[in-house]
Amino acid sequence: MSGEARSRGEATIRARPEGMSGEARSRGEAATRAVGLRIAGRPMPALVLVSLVGLVAFGWPLLTRHPGTGVGHDVDAPWLFAALLPLLILVLLAELTSGGVDAKAVAMLGVLAALGTALRPFGAGITGFQPMFALLVIGGRALGPGFGFVLGATTMFSSALLTGGIGPWLPFQMIAAAWTGLGAGLLPRATGRREILLLSAYAGASGVAYGFLMNLWFWPFQTGTASSLAFVAGAPLGENLTRFLAFSVATSLGYDLVRGIGNALLVVLFGGPALRALRRAVRRASFGAVAQFDAPASAVAPVSSEAA
Repeated sequence: MSGEARSRGEATIRARPEGMSGEARSRGEAATRAVGLRIAGRPMPALVLVSLVGLVAFGWPLLTRHPGTGVGHDVDAPWLFAALLPLLILVLLAELTSGGVDAKAVAMLGVLAALGTALRPFGAGITGFQPMFALLVIGGRALGPGFGFVLGATTMFSSALLTGGIGPWLPFQMIAAAWTGLGAGLLPRATGRREILLLSAYAGASGVAYGFLMNLWFWPFQTGTASSLAFVAGAPLGENLTRFLAFSVATSLGYDLVRGIGNALLVVLFGGPALRALRRAVRRASFGAVAQFDAPASAVAPVSSEAA
């Protein structure tokens, strides 16, 4: 082969080291920078189903005249947990079969869940500060709503095993944390500083909302309280919701505000680098990308007898 032909062939190989055209790579990188992994058609029914199960689990005591007594959902919590695990697997399988995630994404899910589990003990105590939720918000934003949903639930479950937080409250914590990651992935498009401000505001609001939602799992079951803050079985839904909001503001708002403000500050400080790192990993792993290969370069000249 002549020296000129070899040079053209080597230049072609160097220009396309991954077998994907430069135009295709640019389109994939632009998409991941914008929104990460998008929610596909197949995962949507699974997410809607598991979210409806969660809404029913949280809200059914408000619609009955006799919700019962006890610590709170101590009878139905095991059934909810038994239903929640296969539904989470259904969401993950829907993501896999739709091409939204692949084996590399599942590996990243495990890494982020392990990191969130390690952060959970740092949020223990009476202050309300829980840095684990900042990770859920950033992960859901960078990697998509379906990924964020599964990340929130699995992180809460694994961290409960580590901290000994196993109880009837666990499936409700898993659902609430899953909704935190889901909501981050559903936020509107934004870039740069605007994206960080949007994500920080969401982190603060979701930190407070998580606390209010977790109040709902036990509030209707409280006994021995007769005040304007107590649940009244059989009362209109609007009246009980007003009582619930008053109860949450009076009892847990200070704790929840610390969680929300802490999450917002963590996103402001570390959200930018964390988003860039996760999106860079998405681009390199090419989650959901369709490989495109260039045709063999026709410019490479055949070996002539003279060159030999």
